[in-house]
Amino acid sequence: MNTPAYHALRVARIITETPDARSVVFDVPPALREQFTYKPGQFLTLRVPFEGRWLPRCYSLSSTPLHDEPLRVTIKQVRDGRASNWLCQHLREGDHLDVLAPAGAFVPRHFDDDFVLFGGGSGVTPVLSILRTALITGSGRILLIYANRDEASVIFAAELKALASAHPQRLQVIHWLDSVQGIPAVAQLAEIARPWAHAQAFICGPGPFMDAAVSALQGLGMPHGRIHVERFVSLPEEGSVPALPAVNPEGVSSHLSVRLDGEEFELPCAEGETLLSAMQRAGLSPPSSCLVGSCATCMCTVERGAVEMLRNEALDQQELSEGWVLACQSIPRSEQLRVCFPE
Repeated sequence: MNTPAYHALRVARIITETPDARSVVFDVPPALREQFTYKPGQFLTLRVPFEGRWLPRCYSLSSTPLHDEPLRVTIKQVRDGRASNWLCQHLREGDHLDVLAPAGAFVPRHFDDDFVLFGGGSGVTPVLSILRTALITGSGRILLIYANRDEASVIFAAELKALASAHPQRLQVIHWLDSVQGIPAVAQLAEIARPWAHAQAFICGPGPFMDAAVSALQGLGMPHGRIHVERFVSLPEEGSVPALPAVNPEGVSSHLSVRLDGEEFELPCAEGETLLSAMQRAGLSPPSSCLVGSCATCMCTVERGAVEMLRNEALDQQELSEGWVLACQSIPRSEQLRVCFPE
């Protein structure tokens, strides 16, 4: 399997958003602009130096691809967060960081739908990119429910105020402050979202907040397919995950059918080889990023046959029951196998 292809990008600007949040703006040279084309809701993986080691971390893009604006991620310091604290305290304008090309599946397929968006803390970052893109290219209405500890923690407060003022018929922003209202309960979120049960839902934030939002929408009868959740976990330190065993490409154990980007492919998969490795060996370029089963970029559904996942920190039980797997960690357990990537 190929190793992640990092590119050194120059930090063009650092913006203080709140006392504990910074936006990092990157200068992408012309030769890399095509590789760094992205979709709203996607993220960048930064390779953060820390005490002689490397910490890969995923941070969502808060910029939108539809404006001629530079690439921007937004980072909030967390207690004992080695990477977030280093980035917020030590990174300087003019520095260079190793960055992977944009990745992630937390992306709307259509922008003419109505959207109900849930952002908790820095989880508003990909939600803002989706919101801004929908306002530019879509025609539906949008509700953003944005939860924070207190008013000082609200990232992008001025930008959201300006957007709501500029689009009064389409955008409604509801701020929920724990310091004033307490932690939002499932029943409270359900009542706010009740008129939006028909919409597409995108949810990102702390785990308990996301769980409450999902429960609220399920209680309203929203189909699972319209509820989209972005769950980030800290990627393991480089070198801490054992490498996958070498495989013999001649030792074919499975015939793999793949639907990718609307096309059909047939290829062999060697014994013990991951689906992602087999596809890359055949010259395909399926979506992938972390390669350690943590980011869900390579998720696909098994439509025929069976696989074994060696590692999974990205898919929840509902997704597993629906047949989703991680291509970077899945090895065939049947002679015939068919998988499909989202389109």
